[in-house]
Amino acid sequence: MKAPIDTIKENPHNPRTITEDKFRKLVKSLKEFPEMLEARPIVVDKDNIVLGGNMRLKAAREAGLTEVPIYRSEWSHDKSSEFVIKDNVGFGEWDWDLLANEWDSYPLAEWGLDVWSPDLDPEQLADGFDLADGDKPPFQSLTFTLSDAQAEYLKERLTEVKQDPAFQDMDAAENDNSNGNALSLLAQQWAEQKTSF
Repeated sequence: MKAPIDTIKENPHNPRTITEDKFRKLVKSLKEFPEMLEARPIVVDKDNIVLGGNMRLKAAREAGLTEVPIYRSEWSHDKSSEFVIKDNVGFGEWDWDLLANEWDSYPLAEWGLDVWSPDLDPEQLADGFDLADGDKPPFQSLTFTLSDAQAEYLKERLTEVKQDPAFQDMDAAENDNSNGNALSLLAQQWAEQKTSF
């Protein structure tokens, strides 16, 4: 079901906010991929007050849309309040290893995912920042520029190291990132070989 956008009301009690940068990315996403709204309609109550999708509604207005897909709930006040919170809770976690190895970070950033950037100073991050692969001291993220052939070769070597039973038995307490551990092990082995000549 679709409704004229001017009949939908933002929820004045919406506990979520959005940064200007993320809002601009959301507007751009809706312009380039409007089918997203069809797949995730704005959830409203019987009075057309948004229960889920306040930011998408604002972005749709900014994008110039005149109507939006909606789902009209018949929930009680308590159920509606529960939905407002549960709809905005991030239950899942990102698999940063998989993202780093199987996805190109440029589209991820364009799509609104916070990915590591060399311009980001980890010291400026909030104390609550927590990332499994560690983008906060004592951990560091390094960026390399490789040719396609070099990147493929390195990925193959890292995969080989991670599949080696000796690597799997190693204590990874220092770093949860398996790629970081594998790369560190390769560098250690190279250094040991170099000194043995």
